[in-house]
Amino acid sequence: MNFEIIFVLICMVGMLTALIMDIMRPGLILLCIVILFLCAGILTPKEMLLGFSNKGMITVGLLFLVSEGVRQSGALNSIIHKLLPQKNASLAKAQLRMLPSISFISAFLNNTPVVVIFAPIIKRWAEKMKIPATKLLIPLSYATILGGICTLIGTSTNLVVHGMILESGHKGFTMFELGKVGIFITIAGLIYIIAFSKKLLPDAGKTDSNEQNPTDNLHRVEVIIGARFPGIKKTYGEFNFTRHYGAYIKEVRRKGQPIEDDYSKEIIMEGDTLILWADDTFVPTWGDSRVFLMVSNGKEAQPKASKAKRLTALALIIFMITGATIGELPAFENIIPGIDLDMFFFVCITTLIMACTKMFPPKKYTKYISWDILITIACAFAISQAMINSGFANVVAASVIDMTDSLGPHGILAMLFIVTNLTTELITNNAAAALSFPIALAVAQQLHVDPMPFFVVICIAASMSFCTPIGYQTNLIVQGIGGYKFTDFLKFGLPLNVISFIISVFTIPLFWEF
Repeated sequence: MNFEIIFVLICMVGMLTALIMDIMRPGLILLCIVILFLCAGILTPKEMLLGFSNKGMITVGLLFLVSEGVRQSGALNSIIHKLLPQKNASLAKAQLRMLPSISFISAFLNNTPVVVIFAPIIKRWAEKMKIPATKLLIPLSYATILGGICTLIGTSTNLVVHGMILESGHKGFTMFELGKVGIFITIAGLIYIIAFSKKLLPDAGKTDSNEQNPTDNLHRVEVIIGARFPGIKKTYGEFNFTRHYGAYIKEVRRKGQPIEDDYSKEIIMEGDTLILWADDTFVPTWGDSRVFLMVSNGKEAQPKASKAKRLTALALIIFMITGATIGELPAFENIIPGIDLDMFFFVCITTLIMACTKMFPPKKYTKYISWDILITIACAFAISQAMINSGFANVVAASVIDMTDSLGPHGILAMLFIVTNLTTELITNNAAAALSFPIALAVAQQLHVDPMPFFVVICIAASMSFCTPIGYQTNLIVQGIGGYKFTDFLKFGLPLNVISFIISVFTIPLFWEF
């Protein structure tokens, strides 16, 4: 191996270690690695910056704004209230009505706002109906993940891989192409969830105490700390929460369990759940702040938007999806010379209309975009290119081929799924896809086969994060609000990973030949 391959290998190991240990935010970790590749001459400045101008990355950014517009319209609140049965409620009935619809919604909207809105409502409904909320919250997160694999825009991972496919000179995914396999995985996954959640999920999380309020004007509020929280990496004793937010910390929960000892000595971490005493101004002030992943005061959220605004939001989503789907048809590809009527085009139009009609506050649009995710995606393109430029991807691809020589392309497909899936459980899904893509491309080139089956399996495997709460942000959110242990995800999620693996390996070659 030459110097460049060894250098890339060392950097990859360092990157994975830093991501697993959560030394810095993922975007900054990947950016540091990209800078090292630039300094070593493995990447040119143009290649380093290529991801920042990629249509897939920009589409993800605009979809954050589209999802925020739908969230602020109150349309999602109305939907979940209509889905939950109010009479003769049972766990099976609630799941049958709720989970398929949630998967459908998450196929077109960002998963996080769906879970942030639905989780507190579902928890309150479960308490009212005397049903353990723990039987519904992990299924909520898993249903959004399953729905996301069915469309091009269902998850940022699909758009990242789509962008890499276009950069490599191949034809990318159409709007519903991934649904050829995704729909089978989703149906099988939902059947598994409905059939086994009662048996495999815990009966109840930690119950909240009825401790007396310190003063009459304070009430209980539950928040989950996000990546932008200013006290991250400080201890609770060092960070004066009351001075910053005007609320008192009653309890701190980590990994779903309360910290029994003096929490003031604990370092503040993303995903920590805080039980607060706060007044009536806390939720209006911090409810939309990105320093918290979720804010819930135990009361029914009343959408401020009018019915007309909710209908407008839904109409714009339908316009975006329909336009992108029709625009991909051969008869419409060249209807406007010089303009591709693709998802990027219609997301741009939808975002513009939402901004002009103030579906989201246009003067505050930057707060609704997860910049770290965008930087992670942009740097992922550069890292993928560095793996190709150095020859590292070819070396790994040759090793993969040697190990699965007797099994042929199907064996390689299975190995790619396993490696990508294990990686995504430990680091971000976009980074996992970026690491696997150049290897998949190199494998296809060395075998002289169509790379599309390998690209599809990367999309599926990188999104199927069921075994750990850290693999997907929605898992982290429901862990906090539901009081789940780490083992709850492993016990209930591992069979879903296996189901996804089996369906992917056997069905992908049926739709995309090698």
